[in-house]
Amino acid sequence: MQHDPFDTEAQERDAKERAEKAKLALRVEREDLTWLMQSKRGRRIIKRLLERAGVWQLSFDSNALKMAFNEGRRNEGLALTAKLLEFCPEQYSLLLAEFRDE
Repeated sequence: MQHDPFDTEAQERDAKERAEKAKLALRVEREDLTWLMQSKRGRRIIKRLLERAGVWQLSFDSNALKMAFNEGRRNEGLALTAKLLEFCPEQYSLLLAEFRDE
């Protein structure tokens, strides 16, 4: 299928399809994370992922390449944290309380 830059109807259809797919993907991600955070086992899995990502530590290193790697890893953990805070803030608070008690 060849792209026609003057076919605005096809472009609008494509944009609408992409928006619907993105909306569905977000809903699935929300449901998956909410389901995972409902159990203590799931919260432990998330806690380990956040720890490995270095969310609760500095990413500084005197080696610039290692620091860039650490910061990239931490950025992924922060993105997960943002989703948890948006999708299931009560369970995230519970995770922090359980983590504090360890």
